[in-house]
Amino acid sequence: MNYGPLISKILLSFILAATVLYRYGNWFRHHIIVTLIVLLAWYFSFLIIFALPLDVISTVYRQCKEEHDIPAVNASLHANFTNKEKCEEPWSQVPDEVFPNLWHTVYWSTQCLTWLVMPMMQSYIKAGDFTVKGKLKSAIIDNAIYYGSYLLICGVLLIYLALKPGIDLDWSKLKAIASSASNTWGLFLLVLLFGYALVEVPRTLWNNSNRSFVLTRSYFKAAKLSSDKCEAEETVDDVLESLQAVSLAVPPGHPLHLNLETILQKVPTELRDRMSRRQLPDDTPTDVPTEKALIRLHKQTIKSLQVLQRTETQWNLLVEKIFDLEDTLKNQISRDRRFKRTFQKPRTYLRRFLYVPIVEWYWKCVVYGYTQKLLAVLAGIFSVAVVWSEVTFFNKEPVLSIFALIIVNWAKFNYDYFTIELLSTIIILYLCYCAYSTVLKIKLLNLYYLAPHHQTNEYSLIFSGMMLSRLTPPLCLNFLGLIHMDSHIIKKQVMETQYTQIMGHMDVIAIISDGFNVYFPMAILVFCLATYFSVGSRLLSMLGFHQFIGDDEMTTDLVEEGRELIKREKRKRQRSEESSSRRREFNERFPTTGRYRQRGSNDTIRPMTQLENLDGTRSNLLQESHPLESYDGTRYTTEVDTRFPPDTDDIDARFGASTRINERYTSSRELEPRFSDNYQLDSNYRRVGAPPRGIFDDV
Repeated sequence: MNYGPLISKILLSFILAATVLYRYGNWFRHHIIVTLIVLLAWYFSFLIIFALPLDVISTVYRQCKEEHDIPAVNASLHANFTNKEKCEEPWSQVPDEVFPNLWHTVYWSTQCLTWLVMPMMQSYIKAGDFTVKGKLKSAIIDNAIYYGSYLLICGVLLIYLALKPGIDLDWSKLKAIASSASNTWGLFLLVLLFGYALVEVPRTLWNNSNRSFVLTRSYFKAAKLSSDKCEAEETVDDVLESLQAVSLAVPPGHPLHLNLETILQKVPTELRDRMSRRQLPDDTPTDVPTEKALIRLHKQTIKSLQVLQRTETQWNLLVEKIFDLEDTLKNQISRDRRFKRTFQKPRTYLRRFLYVPIVEWYWKCVVYGYTQKLLAVLAGIFSVAVVWSEVTFFNKEPVLSIFALIIVNWAKFNYDYFTIELLSTIIILYLCYCAYSTVLKIKLLNLYYLAPHHQTNEYSLIFSGMMLSRLTPPLCLNFLGLIHMDSHIIKKQVMETQYTQIMGHMDVIAIISDGFNVYFPMAILVFCLATYFSVGSRLLSMLGFHQFIGDDEMTTDLVEEGRELIKREKRKRQRSEESSSRRREFNERFPTTGRYRQRGSNDTIRPMTQLENLDGTRSNLLQESHPLESYDGTRYTTEVDTRFPPDTDDIDARFGASTRINERYTSSRELEPRFSDNYQLDSNYRRVGAPPRGIFDDV
């Protein structure tokens, strides 16, 4: 018995979940309960994925012992020796009770989190009430509408089973109904996700090798995202106007003033200052609002600021990506084979010694394209194998599923446990990548979006935890069906894994066990064909939803609009860098004169003469009106110091610098240099103002 492999899988799952949560979430700003719940949901999902191959090889070993068992008492010693050599114990073998206890704990904890805890937390966060009781009431009402249909279906099934003769509803059958209903819901969603991702993942990898195509598509996204950003800014502007009107109608000392202060504390400091300086129209109503009106306004404030933060984050990331693509296309025709940027990034240790300009040029201009094509070919082979196996895995004689032929027959023929574990892990990881990558791209109702660099809000994190917890169990159960380790699918007596036995089967309802769970995965083929011919995108385009279609006139117009927006953004950042460079040069030239003297400096220099002042002013004016265009071996654009990021952007000019509510505001960071690769996102940490409140601070 060896617990080492299982313990290593447990540690690997926890490290992976914590790393991903650290990249997307913000441990210092988000509430500790939200962080722990999301970490637990991701950890259990990853644990099922990585520990299931160990259960598979344990099942293969048990099946080997059963097949080679010699019941005869007087069997020869030679036969027993051959049996022992044939069924060698795997190096990861653990006692028989380990996996049942593990799956019991992990599976039912995951189901409790995804169907009870996280939906309530998600509704609690977006509730606009001002008390714990009010927030819980709003969360229950919000989830009651969602769970009404689910409970109705379960009630109909229970009535059907209660009236059906010969079936006794005990606790085990009730658990089987609950788990199978959840798995059926997950399988329905997996069919949609696989039908899209099994085609789109290889196609996206292949298209990524063509930087011109990716740049054109990014221009299209920039045009759409700019429209969303403007709409989000206008929504926030309307909410601020309503808040200003309510502030005039509810003076200090009013019973509702405390609730108004709770709402205002959700608004960043600079937005509140801008709101107080704005002049309201004469026809603005100043009636005293009711408590329900304040609750609605509170909910609108939370939602509008979340959408604004999401669109701003997406815009910054997309602009940085487009700048990098434009630089790559320029450097492809470079003769000295050194990568040159329009906007220089801070030189970290990696960029200074390892990722030097020569290495960066070979990676982005030569190796990257071939790597993407190779990955696209491998992903295409896997996608074809998955689709074929999904369509044919229910056929037991002859075995048509490719994964069943490879794992159950070929790998088991020699009982090569390492090969079985490796192939099982690769197949599960590819299925998970297809499903999860599609989920992470969902921007349902403009609320759910996972953004790196700690930019994801609590609402989106909880949503991702729910989706992973709901998709992982049926995905793994579907994988066991693909490799013919589920006897209730192939209708054949085979040794089942401990995971399958814990999950249970839906044998009590024949219409689901014999039909839906077996034949519905064949619908993946239909969705794959629709995705390959872009049927969904063309239908959405006909209905008025802008989609990236190469031969469409609207697509061409949006691409041109996005190109102009990026040009404007580039010019704005260049002007900001030039201004920062001039200020820095002036401070270096005259560090201690008059009001420009540095704090704590005791040095004295002579005052600047009138001639020097005139020459400096003239040179600055000439530099501003006619910047010198040259190529100095490091960049293509004007000769300015690019070590300092732009000081302002669109959202700061309109609403103030503290609009990004998901940032950590600390005064000590104002004096720290910025060493991150993405300086636009790191500059957000230099904002001023109090940190946003947690989800439980209102009560």
